[in-house]
Amino acid sequence: MLKPLADRVLIEPAPAEEKTASGIIIPDTAKEKPLQGKVVAVGPGKKDEPMTVKAGDSVLYGQYSGTEIKLDGKTYLIMRESDVYGII
Repeated sequence: MLKPLADRVLIEPAPAEEKTASGIIIPDTAKEKPLQGKVVAVGPGKKDEPMTVKAGDSVLYGQYSGTEIKLDGKTYLIMRESDVYGII
């Protein structure tokens, strides 16, 4: 597993919605990127800024936040803690 450095967090995005509330199936090309996920790993923080989030937290983040990476066949996002809006 990847160990983030400094103030970075590794997030497993929540799965995209497969259907609308009325039951219409959404094709892959029209699915919106999820804006929430689960923190998998966190860095140690910066010298004067300890980390607020911890592994296991469910968080909200910006639509264009982070960099997508693939590890062991799964897709994750790595981003700075400042890109995380809040803990759910």
